[in-house]
Order: sequence, then C-alpha cells, then structure tokens
Amino acid sequence: MKLSVPGRVTATAVVATVSLLAGGSIAGAAPAGQPAVAAAPDIPVANVKAHLTQLQSIATANGGNRAHGRAGYKASLDYVKAKLDAAGFTTTVQQFTSSGRTGYNLIADWPGGDTNQVIMSGSHLDSVTAGAGINDNGSGSAAVLETALAVSRAGYQPTKHLRFAWWGAEELGMVGSRSYVNGLSTASRSRISGYLNFDMIGSPNPGYFVYDDDPAIEKTFKAYYAGLGVPTEIETEGDGRSDHAPFKNAGVPVGGLFSGADYTKTAAQAAKWGGTSGLAFDRCYHSSCDTTANINDTALDRNSDAVAYAVWELSQ
Repeated sequence: MKLSVPGRVTATAVVATVSLLAGGSIAGAAPAGQPAVAAAPDIPVANVKAHLTQLQSIATANGGNRAHGRAGYKASLDYVKAKLDAAGFTTTVQQFTSSGRTGYNLIADWPGGDTNQVIMSGSHLDSVTAGAGINDNGSGSAAVLETALAVSRAGYQPTKHLRFAWWGAEELGMVGSRSYVNGLSTASRSRISGYLNFDMIGSPNPGYFVYDDDPAIEKTFKAYYAGLGVPTEIETEGDGRSDHAPFKNAGVPVGGLFSGADYTKTAAQAAKWGGTSGLAFDRCYHSSCDTTANINDTALDRNSDAVAYAVWELSQ
C-alpha cells in the first residue's frame, strides 16, 4: 500500500447466513421459477500461502524485492500469468514507463458473462525496494489469484463478466492502475459495475477494515463478516492511497478490504479483534521483515474467503 503517513470458519459454512444478512436468498436455493444462486467456494488458505511462498522465493532470488522495474517484479508477474493461462483465463500484459523503468499490469478475463457488466477485482503486485512485500502486497495478490483459480475450478458461469488485475508501480503512486483507467474509453469505464481492491489483508496484528466508498459493495463485505461474527470498521488509514483511487476518481463504484499498516492498534480494537494494543497492525510495513513470517493466517484466511464471497455475490 502506498501511504503518505508513517479456529477457522469457512465461506461455505456461513454463506447462508451472510446471504440473508445481505438481503439475498440462501446460496444454492432460490424462489420457485428462479435459477439457483451459486455459493462461493471456500478459499484454502494453504493455497494462498503457497503463492506467498513462491513470491518470497522470487524476491530472494532477485535482490530481495519485487519492486517496479526490477527483475523480481517481472518474475512475480510471470508466475501469476502462468497460473491464470493454465486455468483458462484470457490474459493481457500492459506495459508502461515510470521513473525511467518499464512496468507491467496483468489483466485476466474469465470467458463469458455480460461484458456490459464487469466485476473487477485487483491488487498491486509490486513491493517496495526494501523487502519482499509479502503482506504488502503479496497477501492481496495471492488471494485474488486463488479466487480466480477457484472460478476456474468451479467452472463458474456468472451473469456478469469477471476480470482480475495485478497492478504495477502502486508503491510509486498507483501508476499502473492509473495508466489502466486512463487508457479506458468512457464506454469501457461505464461497463465496470464495480472494482474491488485488496491491499494488505494478512497483517500480523490485524484489523478488519472495509472500504465505505460504495454502499452496495460495502454491504456485501459487512454482511460476510457479520456472518462470521467478526466486527468491522471503516477503512481510513489508506483512504485514496491504493489502486481503487483511480477507479473511484473515474466514477467507477469501488470497495475493498484492508487489515492495517503502520497505524497503531487501539485497546478497543484489540478487545474486539485480538492481537496487541499499542503496536502497529503491521510492524514490518515497507521493511525488510515483510516476509512470509509477517502474515496472520486467520486474517489471511478470512479475508481470502471474503474476496471470493464478494466476487460470487456481486457477479450473479
């Protein structure tokens, strides 16, 4: 995330409760004469962590980071692209230049669905130069990747069209996502029904923050967490400082999740979420210690399942 300031429950176990809280019908059931609503799958946290291990290995082999314009970033993109290509996605690599270095975005479209109604999910794939960037933002990148692969495994055929994205040069000021949005025609922008952003979702001393930029998307995430019995707060720490900002500025409805960066967890937050008050949500934010050891498995698990739930819920 670019900032300018210093006992497991599965998705399928709560999907009926969440759907009702969101004002919908129970997943898999429907009123007479209407098609059944597909249930979001559980996202195995072990699969998400396996992607993080690969991103760590890529960083280790390439100077310790996966930053814009460095070999580690391109290797990360190649890893994600290969997984998506094998799963049947149509992938596109977009190139741009920033700070004298070449950057790349990766866009993956799932065939089918109404292309006049696009649900897009994205995360930035670059790290800072100081470290491997496993929470920031391997966590969001891995969860979005595994959700896309779950779409393929399920043979999911949503009403709306699904698009996934991994952005370059977010750490330099949302350069990749801004390049993408600026390159869209007015008609293409209007076809994006919603953009979901996932930047830092496995913080080691986590909070559960939901973007409040669009009421319908916000309600979807809040309902999911209500079904888990996990309270949420509105995300303010990184407001406007991640890849949802260019979409929001272009008039696209946006939403997303965040588990906290270098702000300090309060006593009240520790009382409702656990963890340690008086310490940062992520003490390794933008540091060399942002490795695979810098992940809270419970937060990563819950948030990854929430990614899938929102993708399924909003695309039907």
